[in-house]
This record gives sequence, structure tokens and C-alpha cells, in this order.
Amino acid sequence: MIEVNNVVKTFDGFAALDGANITVPEGGVYGLVGPNGAGKSTIIRHLTGIYRPDSGQVLVEGQPIYENPEKKAQVAAIPDDWYYFPSATIQDMMRFYRGFYPHFDTARYERFKEVFTLPERSPIRRMSKGMQKQAAFWLTMCCRPRYLILDEPVDGLDPVMRRQVWSLMMGDVTEHGTTVLVSSHNLRELEDVCDHVGIMNKGKVLLERSLSDLQENIVKLQAVWKPGETPVLPRELEVLHTSNVGRVYTYIVRGTAQAVTERVAQFGPLMVEALPLSLEEIFIYELGGEQYAVKEILL
Repeated sequence: MIEVNNVVKTFDGFAALDGANITVPEGGVYGLVGPNGAGKSTIIRHLTGIYRPDSGQVLVEGQPIYENPEKKAQVAAIPDDWYYFPSATIQDMMRFYRGFYPHFDTARYERFKEVFTLPERSPIRRMSKGMQKQAAFWLTMCCRPRYLILDEPVDGLDPVMRRQVWSLMMGDVTEHGTTVLVSSHNLRELEDVCDHVGIMNKGKVLLERSLSDLQENIVKLQAVWKPGETPVLPRELEVLHTSNVGRVYTYIVRGTAQAVTERVAQFGPLMVEALPLSLEEIFIYELGGEQYAVKEILL
């Protein structure tokens, strides 16, 4: 299990992390989401042992990750800007990775040649961004890490390869119990693979729950009212957002679909229906609803 306990990290007086807390359960996929500058990449650099927290703890299986070679050998990462030696080939980087990861699977490396059809003896710097990202997955997944940390993992990959790498990762989660933490702005994609989600903003984790709990505790409700009737919903209903097109009103309300629907039905709408929210919609309204929604600017 990965634990981040009340971690603070400042740079020149700016708190990139301001008491962040995260718990990543074993053997699942944890999605870390948040706006630009929320502190996601800073958290990732702590989880991989690059940064030492100013205060707080970053633990892997109960032990600090910073300056802990044994625990670092269990963690592999693919950052948004993957590093490789300037003149290195995939084969060169394979030897480098093999020297650091005791469980590096050379047989898997050979099998993956059928998946990642890349020139392994050509300099990586001459490859496209998408090819470099494929090389990163090829090498990192052969390390057989217990914990896989990903920052914008499939950015630059074509749709077929995106599906391929997700399939390989989910296979490792299912068959080997690999724990994956992934930070991405592609919330639609995360929705398909994540078990748990943490939402960050301004250096803090606002909430973290299982994806099913998130989706069960906030609901989109559509109601049609009689002409001239638009009742004000009671304060006991925590309405996060209201919009309408004609007589069709859409409400974003915190609560379960059944409880919210039954309460609104008491006001006598012509029609009321609860709709599921996407992870992207939950993200927007958990971060402040209308204040965080897209603003219309007159040009």
C-alpha cells in the first residue's frame, strides 16, 4: 500500500503540496486528477523517491521511499517527459533498467517485440513522441514492478496502441496484483480503468473514494415543470448547479439518485429522471461547480 501522510513541499515560499494525504489500496488502479498546478506531478516525484518532503511521510508498505533502494526497486514510473540517455537505444536502456530492477523479465522483453514494433538498436532521440512513449512502456513493464506510477501515460499514443497498453497494464493488475497510480487529464479514459479516484487542488487532496462511491453520491437530475411553475428546491437538497433549456431543468445534486428523485418528485414535476454523471462532470462540480465551469467571454 502507498500512503502519503500530511505532506508539505514548498519551493521558494510556494506550497506545491500543503498537507496532502493519499492512500492507494493494493492491487487496483488509482486515478489522481486535478487542474494544472494542483500538485499531481510533485506528489509523483515524492512517490518515486525523487523529492524528500519538508514534513509528513511518504510510505510504501509502511517504509519511507526516500533513499530506500529496496522499496525503490519495487516502484517503476513513466513520467510525462520520459528520460533516456541522449545517445541510448532501447537495447541500451534495457541493460540499464535490468541493472536496477532485480525482477527485470528479459523473456518478457523479447515477447514484447511483437507488441512494440520499434527499432531497438536505433537512438531513441530520433523516434517520434509516440514511439518514445511505447519504448517507455516496453521497458517499464518488463521491470515487473509491484507499484507502477504513471503521469499522462498514453499521451501521444494512437488509439490502437492506447488500447494495447491499457490491456497489458490491466492484465498485470489482474494476474500479478500490480498497483497502479495514474495521473491524467483524460478523465473519460480513467473512468474505464480506475477503482479509486483522488481529486487534488492547490496542493491538497480534496477527496478520495472508490469510483462507484463517487458516482453514487452525486446525481444529475432532469425535471420538467408545469408552465409558470419553477419551484425553489429546499436547502436540505445540496444543489451544486442548476441550468435549464425551456421547461427542462437540470440539477446537479449531492446525494443518492433514489433519495434525490423521491424528494424532488414531491414538488409535482411533469417528469423527473436521474442520470449518471461522468467522472469529468464529478470533477468539475467537486472543484466548485459554476465557479470552475467554462466561462463564456464576449469577444
